[in-house]
Amino acid sequence: MTDYRHIIDKYYPRGSALGVIYNSHCQAVADLACRIISARSLNIPPDEARAAAMLHDIGIYLCHAPSIECHGQAPYICHGTLGADLLRSEGAPEEYARVAERHTGSGLTPGDAARLGLPSGRCYMPQTDLEQLICYADKFYSKSGSRQEKTLEQVRRSMERFGAESLARFDALHAKFAYSSQNC
Repeated sequence: MTDYRHIIDKYYPRGSALGVIYNSHCQAVADLACRIISARSLNIPPDEARAAAMLHDIGIYLCHAPSIECHGQAPYICHGTLGADLLRSEGAPEEYARVAERHTGSGLTPGDAARLGLPSGRCYMPQTDLEQLICYADKFYSKSGSRQEKTLEQVRRSMERFGAESLARFDALHAKFAYSSQNC
């Protein structure tokens, strides 16, 4: 398995403001993903889910999002593609690169990608269980504000802002991965 901590520390120094934001967000996503795996008895190795979750946002530092300490040049929407490219250059497993590339929103259609100016010829829709799980878990945590877990209704309202298709894709992910924390 890839030493994801080595990759993270290379781009997000421990103790830096961005490092704290990055690590707290990705850790929350990883913890939720692992709780879902356990509660739903999913056939996804928890260590693989944790690594993929910890790396899914690796490209944010290359983007311009000053509110979360990102002072790069690219639009924030590019963080998945940039992260996927970075992971490939670091020799990370392709599965992790695809998680980074495909976790935005509830997945992006080719039309969405073209409208947003993302590179053509790539798939931005989560395909595998791992890709779908991290995409789903990510929706419950923001990198700004309180960073507390969002309620299902908060997530659904957020997805609804991007249209009925986006909400329908999220609802399909929810049907697949939802669990009651009281049953764990």
